Amino acid sequence: MLQKPIEAKEKDPQQRILGFEEVVLGYSEEEALKEAKRCLQCKNPTCINGCPVGIDIKSFIEFIVQKNYNSGYMKIREKNNFPSICGRVCPAEFQCRKACVLTKKGSIVASGNAINIHLLERFLGQFGMDNNIDVSFEKDKTLEKYKVAVVGSGPAGLSVAGELARAGIKVVIFESLHKSGGVLRYGIPPFRLPEEVLDFEINYLKKLGVEIITNVVVGNSKSLPDLFKEGFSAVFLGLGAGVPYFLNIKGENLCNVYSANEFLTRVNLMSAYKFPQYHTPVNIGQKVVVIGGGNTAMDAARVALRLQKMNNIQTDVTVIYRRTESEMPARTLEIAHAKEEGIKFDFLISPKEFLSDEKGAVKNVLAYHCRLEGKDSSGRPRPVIIESSEFSYDCDMVIIAVGLGANRLLTNVTPNISTDDYGDIIVDENMQTSFKKVFAGGDIVGGEGTVIEAMGMAKKAAISIINQLKSISA
Repeated sequence: MLQKPIEAKEKDPQQRILGFEEVVLGYSEEEALKEAKRCLQCKNPTCINGCPVGIDIKSFIEFIVQKNYNSGYMKIREKNNFPSICGRVCPAEFQCRKACVLTKKGSIVASGNAINIHLLERFLGQFGMDNNIDVSFEKDKTLEKYKVAVVGSGPAGLSVAGELARAGIKVVIFESLHKSGGVLRYGIPPFRLPEEVLDFEINYLKKLGVEIITNVVVGNSKSLPDLFKEGFSAVFLGLGAGVPYFLNIKGENLCNVYSANEFLTRVNLMSAYKFPQYHTPVNIGQKVVVIGGGNTAMDAARVALRLQKMNNIQTDVTVIYRRTESEMPARTLEIAHAKEEGIKFDFLISPKEFLSDEKGAVKNVLAYHCRLEGKDSSGRPRPVIIESSEFSYDCDMVIIAVGLGANRLLTNVTPNISTDDYGDIIVDENMQTSFKKVFAGGDIVGGEGTVIEAMGMAKKAAISIINQLKSISA
């Protein structure tokens, strides 16, 4: 009989809400060995097909069984530049674990039979960090004369930079913010992705020769034609999806109504949770309502609750979502963590209006109850408002987390880059835009997605750029 998966230890909920330390503690060596030995080493490892960057999962797990952690780490690095990051934030239950043969043998991931591939990847990533393993690859001498610009230092930008640098190409990343990392830095709280882990992986790129220039807004301080005039042979756009969507209801401009994007950026990137050590305050309410059902909503709710606790405020955070829990796009793990920490959930709720107090700050959310009826254009159950069901929530802070769209600053001043109706950049099968020698990938191409999906697009773009530059040299 197959042994049950080894679960990773986690910090106690009542302890972890006191600060921003990492919640999931990862595997010890003993735990990693036990979990790795559960792998059947299938002749046809379907898990690999479930990984957007095609990591040789079967091989790296076998290296763990052999206690050859160095080789296991290097095996992951062949396909993935950021094992320590992906092992923490990848939605494995929808990707590699979903494709695990143990899932297909009459069980589902939620029941716990699939190999915890992400935790094994994290184990090797941590081993690489702890031992500062030197990762070097043979470079193509014919490519060393070329220079490529990367706009944006999020998952797609960092990934394409790593692929190109490993091939021997000089890479310069231009980042608009004062720190690199993109959504990995400003969007994901430290209790899910510690800052030192992100810094380690970025420093790995710098060791490969990647140069990162911050505080440069391409499309404002310099244009794409400027980059080519500076000698760059190609440009990759990893702009992400950084413009928050809103509900377009009355009262959204009231004080203490945040977009999740602004709220998390203040807390994560600008260290508002360390105020006054860092000079970025953030307001925190006594009754917080978070609107949305994705991972960003879970992050915002859990951050708000921690800030209440750190400021000696009685914790009171409610997530409202217009569908049911089974339709929530957030990871099951993140929903479970939020519940453990005391966050409340109300389902089948649609906000109607935000009401103001005498000082212009939000004091109530008027809302309707909903029912699900048929399906919308995305194929999901469509929420329908139940007339005469209006009610209200008392609150003094609202965080809106209903998705992000394309930042059009660059594309608006670059008319020869084609975009769709959502402002996302249109690319061909090689990830090349309508602007010759300009490529794109990540959320600016596909809309909001996962870190590993952005990396998969970046890898494809990197291959296209390398092939194009090789054809020039031939």
